[in-house]
Amino acid sequence: MTATTTASAPRARVAPGESRAPRAGRATPYLFLAPYLVLFCVFVLAPALFGLWMSLHDWDYLLQGRPFVGLDNYTALFDSGSAVYADFWMAMRATGIFTLLSVPFLVVLPLGMALLLNRPFRGRTLFRGLFFAPYVLGVAVVCLMWRLLLDTHLGLIDWVLGAEIPWTTATPWAWVALVGVTVWWTLGFNSVIYLAGMQDIPRELYEAAKVDGAGRWAEFRHVTLPGLRPVTLFVVTTTILASANMFGQSYLLTQGAPGGETRTAIMYILQQGLGDYKMGSASAMSYLLTLALIIISVLNFRLFRSRS
Repeated sequence: MTATTTASAPRARVAPGESRAPRAGRATPYLFLAPYLVLFCVFVLAPALFGLWMSLHDWDYLLQGRPFVGLDNYTALFDSGSAVYADFWMAMRATGIFTLLSVPFLVVLPLGMALLLNRPFRGRTLFRGLFFAPYVLGVAVVCLMWRLLLDTHLGLIDWVLGAEIPWTTATPWAWVALVGVTVWWTLGFNSVIYLAGMQDIPRELYEAAKVDGAGRWAEFRHVTLPGLRPVTLFVVTTTILASANMFGQSYLLTQGAPGGETRTAIMYILQQGLGDYKMGSASAMSYLLTLALIIISVLNFRLFRSRS
């Protein structure tokens, strides 16, 4: 009787720590990222690079000739004798004023609101929805509604106060209106962000603080604030960026009045690019504003990191 043996193919040895997953599986994450990467490249990266190219040219999209001017569009922003110098820095000043006035309110008030809404009481869910509701409205709806309320002759606000206050045509009332409307509109969003951050703070920390005899202020200072540091960084950074890019409120509520004092940088860039057909100059302005916001964001990250 003849014995037959079946020879089996030798198995490839796998080194310790080496994955047995097929190479085809390594491309799976990139396939999931592909739709976002395509959209990012088409609608963000490509326009950004094209805008940078435009800023180096005297770009008028109605004309065929668009000569290369190098950094002339950038140097004109720092030349006091140029046609855009005064108006651009006036718009940057308005942007800075609005940011300095609105950011503290949009950081501190939502935090206080979140502290109140985080405590158990009857109707808490209803109040959370009420405070967040204005944020779902579009800027056009918000500004149209408040423009009617703040109207000098027909507005409900002046009727209640019993005085005619030029909310949209004179400073400092125009700044009060812009900041007040913006805070009313976006207060709920930052409050929800703070609320979400408070849910991630371990309850054991509060219990330990109570055992040590800490009061509410001590709990807030030594438990809540440190636990909200990443959330606060996010809120401060995004609020600064949103305030520095404010456009709709100024355009629809005050229309830059009085005398362009409330005309923000984005509003002036729009006028320069689409109104005066100087796309190269407008692109240079937008990149200068972007650079300023990048520097502010980096400083903000360093400030919060130094406190951690």
